[in-house]
Amino acid sequence: MPIPDGRIDVHVHALPPFYIEAVEASGHKASVSAGFPPWTPQDALAFMERNGIAFSINSISPPGVAFGDEAKARNLARRCNEYLATLAAQYPQRFGGLGILPMPDVTASLTEIDYALDVLHLDGIVLFASYGTAFLGDPVFDPVLERLNAAKATMFIHPNSHPASLALGMQIPTFLVEFPLATTRVVANLIFSGALQRFPDIKFILAHNGGAIPFLSWRFAMAPLIDARFKDFTQESVLAALRGFYFESAQAAGPAPMAALAEVSDSSRWLFGSDWPYCPQSVTQAGEASLAAGGLAPELFRQNALDLFPRLRAER
Repeated sequence: MPIPDGRIDVHVHALPPFYIEAVEASGHKASVSAGFPPWTPQDALAFMERNGIAFSINSISPPGVAFGDEAKARNLARRCNEYLATLAAQYPQRFGGLGILPMPDVTASLTEIDYALDVLHLDGIVLFASYGTAFLGDPVFDPVLERLNAAKATMFIHPNSHPASLALGMQIPTFLVEFPLATTRVVANLIFSGALQRFPDIKFILAHNGGAIPFLSWRFAMAPLIDARFKDFTQESVLAALRGFYFESAQAAGPAPMAALAEVSDSSRWLFGSDWPYCPQSVTQAGEASLAAGGLAPELFRQNALDLFPRLRAER
């Protein structure tokens, strides 16, 4: 049977108990100050029912799986990916998954890409904006992007806390300002490093409608007129690169960000995201109300997700 009618959520997180235990045992914490929110598959299904969500594509959020021990990172990534695949097999009409990689271990990540996509048949891969001090687009990560490009994979870029952001010492949660700026930085690096040209077959999804990208798009396009380091780009090539991204709406569905997004991206590239369970249901409902007030029907976002993930249209 095909998936039921309703929204397709491309930004939603699974928090299996073994994952939380591994993070806490490493001395790390959740990416939000309140800690890891409650989560079970049953909780997820109940949230979906309350909010008209037909299908959720689960991923593992920051802090990820790598905490300094490469062997443990490999094992935790594998366990998370097998869990997501099992969840999808148990609820084939309700759940999909994006594989997590043991980054920044590039060699191990190549192995895990093959396993996640070719053996587990997950729907794509989630990568964070940066690892250590390097953002995606840095040549050190090219082998990973090359493998994803060969697979014509869908890749969800989730923001995380860069060491420089943490060093600022601001008494403001990182999710509020630094996360959307992390997305902005990684997009700039992907464009101006030439990574998008080197790996044109990856389908990139940007969290939170691309952070500050819609507002800064014109500034990006002016770069070739200002700095000789961007001489290989034109205004149009920069704007065309931005139009190639997919944008998901979690925490960015208000009238101002959607109006800015409409100036730089076609609505066929827009996707629905809830960022649950880190964002409560009230945030999802506020986003839904804003999109509806702007005349953006849920069917638009659903069809875009079906086009991006064609296996969801198949009999399941």
